[in-house]
Amino acid sequence: MADHAEDLALLLDAARKAGAIAMRYFRQNPEVWMKSGQSPVSEADYAVDTFLRETLTAARPDYGWLSEETADSEARLSARRTFVVDPIDGTRGFLEGSNSWCVSLAVVEEGRSIAAVLDCPARGEIFEAMPGKGARKNGIAIGVRRPGVELEMGGPKPFFDALPEEWRERIRRVPHIPSLAYRLALIAEGRLDATFVKPNAHDWDIAAADLILREAGGLILDANGTPPSYGGAVTSHGTLVAGSGDLLAAISGLIAAAER
Repeated sequence: MADHAEDLALLLDAARKAGAIAMRYFRQNPEVWMKSGQSPVSEADYAVDTFLRETLTAARPDYGWLSEETADSEARLSARRTFVVDPIDGTRGFLEGSNSWCVSLAVVEEGRSIAAVLDCPARGEIFEAMPGKGARKNGIAIGVRRPGVELEMGGPKPFFDALPEEWRERIRRVPHIPSLAYRLALIAEGRLDATFVKPNAHDWDIAAADLILREAGGLILDANGTPPSYGGAVTSHGTLVAGSGDLLAAISGLIAAAER
């Protein structure tokens, strides 16, 4: 079986090529359909998904496959490792012409990501990580920032409205970022302090960004203070929070209290 570095190299090469495919459709008015829940999917999503599925499964035929744009199969549950893929994370933003979207790729083993890439071609940014080797953006090491008195956070407004007053006074909610994976990468890079994640994020939304954030010194936690597990039979998650240090512990405690 390939080592972590070999899997990361495979993801990096595939992500760059997938990003180039997506860019052919970006701001070119691609055809769009609506999935259940009124979530859009475009011909760009499908083109990238097809390329990645064919390329990655050919390179690692014994790995499972889990993608937002491919019908799921229980066959993946018998694989030791699984590709977890979002061909275009932030499709709404992509279709609106925002450059904050990315190709999200991870290899998952025993519930944890062991290689991860976020390729954000419209911004010329590539994030990567593997366990114990740190996180990088365009080849340069990145890390979370030390929270100050004033905090910058992302996430849905209702979460902020439910915070105690002393927290609301400290926090500035940043404008909406269409891609959840990219929002998490901004925490890893030290450009945001934390974010709330509304319920029903899926493995493909966060598996790659999770490892990048973890290697940068942060974490994603649920309301019980537990990191998400990936690649299992259930691929969706409840309310999550991402950040680092004492701030993360405090915020995860707040969402736990809110959910009781």
